Formats: sequence, C-alpha cells, structure tokens
Amino acid sequence: MEGMMKGVYLPGNSTVEFRNVPIPKPGHGQVLVKMKACTICGSDIRAIYREHTGKGPEGYQGVIAGHEPCGQVVEEGPGVRRFKTGARVIVYHISGCGLCHDCRMGYMISCSSPLRAAYGWQRDGGMAEYILCDEKDLVELPDELTYADGAQVACGFGTVYEAIYKTGVSGADNVLVVGLGPVGLATMMLAKAMGAQKIIGVESNDYRIDLAKKLGLGDLILKAGPDNVKEIKDYTNGRGVERAFDASASDAGRQTAIRATRQWGKIAFVGEGNTVSFNPSPDIIHDQKTIYGSWVTSIWLMENLVEELVRWNIHPDALVTHRFSLDKADEAYTLMDGGNCGKVAVCADEELK
Repeated sequence: MEGMMKGVYLPGNSTVEFRNVPIPKPGHGQVLVKMKACTICGSDIRAIYREHTGKGPEGYQGVIAGHEPCGQVVEEGPGVRRFKTGARVIVYHISGCGLCHDCRMGYMISCSSPLRAAYGWQRDGGMAEYILCDEKDLVELPDELTYADGAQVACGFGTVYEAIYKTGVSGADNVLVVGLGPVGLATMMLAKAMGAQKIIGVESNDYRIDLAKKLGLGDLILKAGPDNVKEIKDYTNGRGVERAFDASASDAGRQTAIRATRQWGKIAFVGEGNTVSFNPSPDIIHDQKTIYGSWVTSIWLMENLVEELVRWNIHPDALVTHRFSLDKADEAYTLMDGGNCGKVAVCADEELK
C-alpha cells in the first residue's frame, strides 16, 4: 500500500500535532494494520502529553503516539506465518528483543535489551490511519470482541489481569479497588468475574464514582477521604479486605489500600508514578501482608485473558465513554487529561458508532 497517512504526535505542553507521513511498508515478519480503535492511557497523559518526563521505558522519542491500538491486517511482509491479511488483531505494545530471559517468558514489558521499543513511545504507535507491527507482537481478536474491546486488552485489562493473577482473587475474597479510572474500573470488572464476594471502590472524582455505580461494578463506592479505612473495615466486620488494588497512584490512596487490607492480605500497586509513605511494622510486618508490584502482563496471559473475556461475556468497551475520529485526537487528549470521562477512544470512522 502506498500513499500518505495522518499521524498524531505529542510534543508536550498538553498539545497535539498532526502530521502527514508515508504509509509504512512491512518488512520481513511484519504486517501493516489498519487502525480501528486506539484508546488513551493515563501514562500517555502523565509522561508524554503534559510534558516529556520519562526516561528509559518511558522515554518518548517523538514517534506517532498511541500504545493501545487494535485493528485489521491489510498487508503482509515476507515471512509472515500466522496473522495474514484480514486478521483482526490486538497489539502487545512492547516489542521486545525476543532473546532475553524476560522476553522468553513472554514478558516483553521487562525486556532488558536496548532493542526494546514500545509502540507509541520509541516506535510509531496507533494514533494514525495505519500502524506497522512485528507479527510476534500480535494477539488474535476474536469475532465476539469489538475493536474497542481489543484496544484495552494489553495495557488496561492486561495490567489488571496480571495483578489479579499474582494475588489470586477468588470467591473467598472481599476486594478493594482504589482509584476508579479505566484501570480501576477494569479491576472491578475482572474481580467480579473471578467471583469476588464484595467489591469496594474508592474514588475522588464524582464523574467516575457515578460511572462505577452506573455500570454496577461495586457493592460499595466511597468518596475518597480520611475516613475510608474505617468505612471499609466497618463494612467488612472490622477485618478489612483480603485483596486490595491501588490504581490511584496517590500517596493517600496507596495508604488506604495497605491499611484497609486484613491480616495475611495481599495488595497490588498498578497505578504509575508518585510516592507512598507507610509504617512498615504496623502496616505490613505485624499483619503479615504482602505488597506486589505489577507491570502490564505477558503475551501468553494476554491470550488467556482474551479467551476468558469471551467466556465471561465481558466487554471492555463498556468503559469507553467518548469516541473521537482521528482528526479530533486533540479533543480526545484534552478530555482524558481532565479526568471527567471513562476510557477515551480514537476510532476509524466505521467504529465511531
């Protein structure tokens, strides 16, 4: 395929730049994917859109933005073996070297090679009409899932699924989710599917509190405040929750997740950035608690997740509150930055409905 396409770049200073660039040509083991839906991640806002703060994995290299794309293969390069023209695909958004220990485990997110390049960070991403992908970075999108479902699998739902997999949520657990942005809402959806007894949410933004209630995702939704730990313990017979997840990335939110967890409980941090202060002895050591750090997921667990989304009849696109065409991507980023939204998607024209 030849010609020019529109691409979105993020120069910083909370601005969007549109450029016309050549449609890329797939090389060996590569495919050209027509972008159908690309959602905006909180990390895009925090580390690229507002200002270029990242180093290493978060070092934005002036490429086409967007690390949550989903689309359809329209052209194959030589050597393509599985994802042929017409295939519906999700992009695992970190292209690893394939040879280091983490890549061989399927955790390209933790690739230790200088060849590691994330779509939308160090190589062109999905905020364009087309995206050039290495075939090894793709996961099949089943017909039962929409492109807006698929766009959220890798970075949003995959991140949560990994944390749930590590902490082992089951029907024996009450679950706390602090921060009800898209990642927190995804946590509630998956915890419910895993059979959690009661799900408690904590959020400061009224729009997102109302969204969580509208979606019916929690048994108790609390406005963030200094009494949250007491409120949660009162709701759980004074004991606290068995599993807690922080997606707020705030000091106060993380403290709530730690202190509202009962003895022998498990806490996972999935929200990026900022700091946390706690007292190791009373908060962790004496109650035998465990804190997990969890960063995205592996490509094999991502394939499992896709299968289970179909089995559970879960549609991540329920979290999409606003859709924009590519030529209105600047409006999409502005809205996501403000926070009065769920998930924001930039879509091909046929996916705007």
